[in-house]
Amino acid sequence: MRYTRIYADDTGETHLEEVDIELELTELAPPAPPFDLSAARPATRMLFATLPVGWFGDWHPAPRRQFFLQLTGEVEVVVSDGGRVQTGAGSVTLLEDVNSKGHVTRVVGDSPVTGAFVQLAG
Repeated sequence: MRYTRIYADDTGETHLEEVDIELELTELAPPAPPFDLSAARPATRMLFATLPVGWFGDWHPAPRRQFFLQLTGEVEVVVSDGGRVQTGAGSVTLLEDVNSKGHVTRVVGDSPVTGAFVQLAG
């Protein structure tokens, strides 16, 4: 499993990186059979979101470190180094560009984007 990471370097320039999540066969809810599970990450809150068709967020940093778990639709993200990525249903993005030039986000296609932001502790 992997996710896209949006992060900033020491100069505030934002970049994209693909990160693999390490999974381990784990019994989470016995007697259900074990399945691959990542290590736990502390989170402070979760918010559900819908971005309507045509939604456009010009240059902005993430308000805090957070994952976006995308359920439907397509999003295009552009970072300040010129990198660009399109994500669709089932994508996971870690936004860590809190103190930076930020990124541009826009909904592409003819469907709204739905998902959940999971805001991380610390």
